[in-house]
Amino acid sequence: MSASFFIIAIDFGTAYSGYAFSVRPKNEEIPDIRVPFWTQGTGLKSVKTHTCILFDQHGKFVSFGFEAKMKYTKMPSNEARTHFFFENFKMNLYNAALDRDMTIQTCDGKSMSAVKVFSESLRFLKDHALKKIAEHTTGKTFIASDATWVLTVPAIWGASAKQFMREAAKQAGIIDKFDSKTLIIALEPEAASVWCKQLPKQGFLGVGQQGNVLEQSTGTQYIVVDCGGGTIDITAHEVRDRGYLKELHKASGNNLGGQMIDSKFESLLIEIFTDDVWAEFQKREPGELLKRKTEFSFVKCGDEEEDDDDALITFPISLMAIAEEHGEQKISEFFNYVEGADWQNGYIKISASKMRSLFEESLKGISNNINQVLSHNDTNIQYILLVGGYAQCKLLRKHITKEFGRRCTVLCPVEPQVAILKGAVLFGLKPKVIESRVSTRTYGIMESEHFNPSRHSRSKVHYNKDRIEYCNVFKRLVKVGESIGCDEVREHYLTPVNSDQREMVFQFYCTEKEDAIEVDEDGMKNIGNFTVPMPDISKGMNRCVRLEVRFGNTEMQATATDMESMQTESVTLDFLCH
Repeated sequence: MSASFFIIAIDFGTAYSGYAFSVRPKNEEIPDIRVPFWTQGTGLKSVKTHTCILFDQHGKFVSFGFEAKMKYTKMPSNEARTHFFFENFKMNLYNAALDRDMTIQTCDGKSMSAVKVFSESLRFLKDHALKKIAEHTTGKTFIASDATWVLTVPAIWGASAKQFMREAAKQAGIIDKFDSKTLIIALEPEAASVWCKQLPKQGFLGVGQQGNVLEQSTGTQYIVVDCGGGTIDITAHEVRDRGYLKELHKASGNNLGGQMIDSKFESLLIEIFTDDVWAEFQKREPGELLKRKTEFSFVKCGDEEEDDDDALITFPISLMAIAEEHGEQKISEFFNYVEGADWQNGYIKISASKMRSLFEESLKGISNNINQVLSHNDTNIQYILLVGGYAQCKLLRKHITKEFGRRCTVLCPVEPQVAILKGAVLFGLKPKVIESRVSTRTYGIMESEHFNPSRHSRSKVHYNKDRIEYCNVFKRLVKVGESIGCDEVREHYLTPVNSDQREMVFQFYCTEKEDAIEVDEDGMKNIGNFTVPMPDISKGMNRCVRLEVRFGNTEMQATATDMESMQTESVTLDFLCH
């Protein structure tokens, strides 16, 4: 079976995950993309399952998704306390210093290797996908190498987080080599853009798009707002010839996704019942806590809820008992000092105005990010596309339409929660559909220059083995905000510091500044390195290595050529070495 016979896309989300697959079509037509349904414990079906995973007391994988959540919530409290249950763990990779030894914690404080948690989650999704495909092909057995895999990540993630996911995919058995070309990393808002640009107007909620589909209107500019559970991820695209896309501005966003509202809800409960009561409830009844969070997630995003309706959340009897243990007052009296929340016949009633206040910070953050993109004078944004699971929330859609509807047409696909999945399949078929991207940071390498008193500080002088003075400086390869073609190569030649040097170590740096000079400036980050052999030392320091880096893809790719032997090697950029 050809390695590219199938395309399988995994959308590994903060709150929900799923996959889609398709047989690679023979021509350019849109493929038949299938998104399997997941059955919840209640019998309801969904196109995604919860991003949560359960391990037993020995750290052995038990289950993933809805099944993991149901098993954990039904466990007796003493048994649940011995298990490892992780949810919402994707956010551990956001804007964090990552390494291979990092651990993440369960809600009750137990730790496990982050790579293990992620890789076992991906292994489950991989195995589930291959089994599902077999069901559609008269039971034929498939293995991971029979497919090209697409794994989605937020556009605002750094290089280390992307590498972490690739290494987790390798441990999960999705690929057998780290640099395998059968795994494509796709940026979530880009994948959604690829899907939405080919939708007819009937593919959007409400009035929908007027006129042709977006990809048939060369020059059309639009913003994609990926509203996920953890992050808000925003990109701006212009439609080019033949439906290709050009990124207009660097990707932006924040960590104010749908789970921000969940966090606000939890803070409200703590305000009602006090820190001590809530801490005891978390410790004694982790399953009940999970049930309440799940119930609130439906209340939060249910389209059936009207803006002026109060929300009712089932009140757990166990929390009532713990609350009464910590105080002599009646349960209703806990609500006396909290505005917008009441006790009503076994339910917590949250007023409509209080419910809206839980969204306030998130909605304000999203509006600020959109305004930043719209503030650029060199664009003419005509559409705002809302995608992702959080975009199912009517309150969010109404807010964006109210804020920006007079300036742009606000669109939301009929199934916003699968736009990324389906777009990722299309992206896997045509990765170069994004013809150029805008660099989110300034990237470069550390270079050694002969000391020049007019340019360098004497305090930063180093000496090689022959006592020649040199200084380490920042050599910029691409600057923040610069547009780079997906096949564009940036090259630079470097010479050794010592005549008997048999290898060259490249240190990669990034910064948000445009014109950095020193590698130790404020805001400069050492993000990775790699080593290139230079075995022939016969010419001493009159040798060089040519470095070629592609910044225009979703992952940086580099090659290095020893100009003496003219041997070129692909270089693995290590962003997890710190």
